[in-house]
Amino acid sequence: MKKSRAIKFFKKFHKWLAVIIAVIAILFAASGIVMNHRQTFSSINISRNLLPENYTYSNWNLSGVRGSFNTSDACFIYGNIGIWKSNDKLKTFEDFNQGFPKGIDNRKIYSVKQFKSTLFAGTHMGLFKRSLANGRWEKVNIPVEKERITDIELKDNQLLVLTRHYLLQSSDGIEFEKIQLPEPVDYKRETGLFNTFWELHSGELFGLTGKLLVDLLGLVTILLSVTGLLHFFLPKWIRRKKQQNKPVTNTVSFKKKNLHWHNVAGYVFVLFLVINTFSGMHLRPPLLIAIASKQVGIIPGTHLDSPNPWFDKLRRIYWDSSNRRYLFSTSDGFYFADETLTKKLIPAASQPPVSVMGCNVLEPIGENQLMVGSFSGMYLWNIRNGMVSDFFSGQAYQAPEGMTRPIGVDAVAGLVQTNGKNWWFDYSRGAIEMNTVINKLTFPKMPDELRKASPMSLWNVSLEIHTGRIFENLLGMFYILFVPIAGICILLVLISGFFIWWLVYRKKRK
Repeated sequence: MKKSRAIKFFKKFHKWLAVIIAVIAILFAASGIVMNHRQTFSSINISRNLLPENYTYSNWNLSGVRGSFNTSDACFIYGNIGIWKSNDKLKTFEDFNQGFPKGIDNRKIYSVKQFKSTLFAGTHMGLFKRSLANGRWEKVNIPVEKERITDIELKDNQLLVLTRHYLLQSSDGIEFEKIQLPEPVDYKRETGLFNTFWELHSGELFGLTGKLLVDLLGLVTILLSVTGLLHFFLPKWIRRKKQQNKPVTNTVSFKKKNLHWHNVAGYVFVLFLVINTFSGMHLRPPLLIAIASKQVGIIPGTHLDSPNPWFDKLRRIYWDSSNRRYLFSTSDGFYFADETLTKKLIPAASQPPVSVMGCNVLEPIGENQLMVGSFSGMYLWNIRNGMVSDFFSGQAYQAPEGMTRPIGVDAVAGLVQTNGKNWWFDYSRGAIEMNTVINKLTFPKMPDELRKASPMSLWNVSLEIHTGRIFENLLGMFYILFVPIAGICILLVLISGFFIWWLVYRKKRK
């Protein structure tokens, strides 16, 4: 009697929770498949008019602007909007994206520098160059497999290009030398737990085979959701047909086959689905907070098992000409390197906080003084004596104890400097004048032409769906709980469904 009650409870629990979560599970699965193949879908754009209001650019927000580059007569601003040319007073904006491949994702720009008479742009999809006088952007061949550029810097008469894995060096902008940075002092072959969970969730931890397996799990999730919904509605359709004196034999047969394949897909893939769901839940707050700073050993034979100690860790580079040394911003913090790049890198003894999303601003504002901005805030850092202070309050920085929020009050997304005027860009609020004056300068309004030319990529829309941010308009601040709650619901559906199969249908099959 107790067993029959347990089965009845599991069936009812599984049915109603699955009906509630099915559509969300389909959205997770479909968006995840798109995210796993960014290059494939990079040419597809989605108009921001089709998205909730908070995805419309307002005052250059949403990481539209990351930085600026100035010549004698022009200012170039760049970021998720691509690159646009203006005069030093920012009166007009001219589209400067000619030559980039189709799709806004192909002009997601992280850094722009002038080397000799040529502009170089570091994008998510590779390195591009363009003559200042005229012409179009052209792809530059670089000696690395993963061409995601994170930063560009100049050192004397050399062009430095930083990828997520290597430093590239060139004296002519054509031929590049690939440099693997030395390991840091007291190096341990570890990686972030967040990074491990990220690659496990996407499947990249096991290379192309792992990504294809996760794609298959996405398709299985869609199959389970659709067959589950059909199993929920088919009895009602059968009853209606009977009431109308219509034949139901084919429908009843389809119902049995539908349930059979629902059960088969469920019990074959349940373990993989549970692991994938559990890892995904920890990639968003609040569960992210628990793993953001944790380091774990590298799993042998996986994608992360690389002889390169800086594999997927490099984010920004600064050449300190006064002290003839490099400064690297990495996912493990800031490190100094000697000019020859032959000695072990030394971690900065005292350094400003940087969000897990990476360093967005790394600009000198005087000798030995850097401005460091990320979603954790904006800080002034004296790289000689190690003093760190909050840029806005001027107070000395004190590292908090215990777990902290991954995003600060001021989510710094970028910086524009031109003609002695400076603006920083908050992710949500957009352009904000930096100087503490009574009459603050207003950054020019975003032109309609620029706004229309800056849709969202399908990949980014999929990311917003996959992380639950797309529902912020509906849920308000509680959207942050969307992923963990949805993840728990999916886990409960998977586990309860397995128990039903184990207790009922498995025995019937035998």
